[in-house]
Amino acid sequence: MEEVVSTLVNVLMMSPDYQTFCNCQKCRNDIIAISLNTLPSHYVTTEDGRKMVYEQLNTQENRAWINKRIISAIHLVGKYPKH
Repeated sequence: MEEVVSTLVNVLMMSPDYQTFCNCQKCRNDIIAISLNTLPSHYVTTEDGRKMVYEQLNTQENRAWINKRIISAIHLVGKYPKH
């Protein structure tokens, strides 16, 4: 889940819709942490397990579901930055 969220945060923060939000590493880390706290954990111990979970999460429906939580976190951090 962490890999997917980190990647999606980086992609979303580069989009024109979020250019007005702070793009510093502190804010990105806060967005990732808040997003991960609102999403279920997916722990794996092998590379095969990581690939299987990634494939399950990397569907259009799941990405949209994850994006909603990331967008909420972006707005929350944008409203209450910690710097």
